[in-house]
This record gives sequence, C-alpha cells and structure tokens, in this order.
Amino acid sequence: FLIAERFPRTMDRLLLRPVLRRAVRALSTEETCAATPATFRPPVSDETTERVRADFPGADGQTLAGLLETPKLFEKPLGVALFAHCFTCGRDVMSAKYISGALTRNGLACLRFDFTGLGHSDGEFANTNFSSNVADLVAAAAYLESTIGAPQVLVGHSLGGAAVLSAAHDLPSVKAVAAVGAPFDPAHVLHNFEADITRIEEDGEATVKLAGRPFKIKKQFLDDVRDQTGTERKIATLRRALLIMHSPVDETVAIDNAAQTFFAAKHPKSFVSLDGATHLLSNRKDALYAGDIIATWATRYIGA
Repeated sequence: FLIAERFPRTMDRLLLRPVLRRAVRALSTEETCAATPATFRPPVSDETTERVRADFPGADGQTLAGLLETPKLFEKPLGVALFAHCFTCGRDVMSAKYISGALTRNGLACLRFDFTGLGHSDGEFANTNFSSNVADLVAAAAYLESTIGAPQVLVGHSLGGAAVLSAAHDLPSVKAVAAVGAPFDPAHVLHNFEADITRIEEDGEATVKLAGRPFKIKKQFLDDVRDQTGTERKIATLRRALLIMHSPVDETVAIDNAAQTFFAAKHPKSFVSLDGATHLLSNRKDALYAGDIIATWATRYIGA
C-alpha cells in the first residue's frame, strides 16, 4: 500500500496491482509457510494441491474411481482423511470437492471416491445398499493403507455420514469421525422416494427420480437400511472423537437427527451449527467453512 501511494494515478495503480499480488504470493509461500506450516491457510488451487487418480477394488471386486488429494505446501501430510459422499451423489459433488479441498489446504491428505455404481466407478447402483457403501469405505481404507497410509479421519456427508459412523468400527486406524448433515437412522433415506416404496415392495424394484435423475431401487435396498438396527448402540460405542455438523434449516435431514446422534454419543464429542446452509452445502463458503473446522478439530486427535 505504501508503494501504491507513490503512484496516485489510476492507471499506475492498475499496472502495479499484478506486481503486488505476485510479491505477496511469493512472500506467503516462501516465508510464512516455512515458518508456520500447521497454521498457514493458502487458497485451494492446483498450486497448493496435488491430485492423482486413485482407482482400487471395491467390496465386490468392481473398480472404484477415486481422487487422492495431497497438500503441496507441507513437507508431508499431517494426516490422512477418507471422505464419503451423499446418497446418489459422487466424488465431484460440490460439498465433496470443497470439503476435501479445505482439508488438503489445512495439511491433510484426502481420498474421495464414487461408491459402486455411481460416477466413474464400476458396478450397478441397483445392486448396492447401505451395507455395500460401508464395505466400499473399508476397501478404500485398505487402499490408503497400502499407499499413503491408513486413514485417521473419516468424513461423511448426509447418508455418507451414517456410513462413516458404521465403518469406523471396522477401522482401528481411525481416531476422529465427522458427520455432516447425517441422519441418525440410515432408513431416513427412504423418505427421498417415499411415494415409490409400495411399488418397489410389490414389484421388487422401481425406477425413481432423485434430484431429477432416474435411479433403479430394488427391494433389497429397503430391506438393508431397515435392518440397520442398534444405531444408538453403535454411536455410543464409537470410541472415537466425534464431530457433528448440521444446519438448523436443513429441509432434507432435520436437525433433530444431529441431536439424536449427539446425545447417543460419548465424549469426546462436539457440535457445530452450519447456520443458514442447505443440506447439500450448495454455497461454496459453507462447504469450505465445514472443511476448515473439520481439519482444525481433527488435528487435535491425530497427533499432528
């Protein structure tokens, strides 16, 4: 700014701005990052994040398509996170991209992938269910363990949040679990196609519209989520740090679900309100905020 005062004319200032930006960027990456790597918060970009394709075998042998993101501005990742996307979404949905990006910006490596039958992953969605999603998460964790390191942090959005709460019991390396906009009971997902349930039960399957897209749902999916009993006990015996994040104005999964999960869980547990956010975290700022909070909270428990 002192330099700018030496050039009062508008044109001179316009010419000078790019130079100032480059100088600030150089100082930030070369000096600030080196001095305080654990607290430096550069913007998410290809300059700060290494992204590599990560394909691996899922629970039933099909190839699952993942994206592994690691921080460039840290000597090594502070920890490893595994992200589970929302029901019928995918690894590239906005919430997944920005939460994963925020985690990486804060020094965590993060794997996000498409569940079986979705996005770029192989398999038929109609043959999947909640249990297969949990099994895919366990397979993804095995892949991470064989490459960059076993995951210490699980992050799940919506039904993915319920899935990580279940998968954590099978992953001894996990020390912290974050559930964002997650239902207390996995069977809550059935309300998304409530009008089609009778037809599915009578015919064995039906094509339903979810977010404007057609998906074939089989009766086995209904049976599986209804069989997910003992949710309260599973949460109570998690034995990991738990972070619950939920919007009080969530119209898809009401905030009462967060209250049920919070009261069922044992300490250490925390709750953060995503005030004003939609269920899908459609505002980029909400997703980045969630990711920043998760990363800061998680480092307390992973020894970073």
